Amino acid sequence: MPPRARRSARADAAAASDAAARRDDLAGLGLVAGASIRFRRRDSERWKNGTVVRVELDGSLGVCDDLGAMRSLPFEAVEVRDRGPRGGTVWVPLTEWSKRTEQLRLL
Repeated sequence: MPPRARRSARADAAAASDAAARRDDLAGLGLVAGASIRFRRRDSERWKNGTVVRVELDGSLGVCDDLGAMRSLPFEAVEVRDRGPRGGTVWVPLTEWSKRTEQLRLL
């Protein structure tokens, strides 16, 4: 087996800046890595639970499902967990969630 090629410092810096850009993309959507979501690929399927991992290079959302499998989903197939006005759980479509503006928490 041939030895692995080493990455240069420039490649490491590019990878780090790419990871930071993806975190900024998540923040632009109003999400953080590890946020609870649910998704389904077709309207006839049941909802499946998962967690947000990243924004993919093609612009879709990278999600880890309950079984640990990574999936790349369009924003229209995802709903975000939120609290309702009385404290209950409500699910908001990601397309509506990303349009919200939230006030930053103090301290």
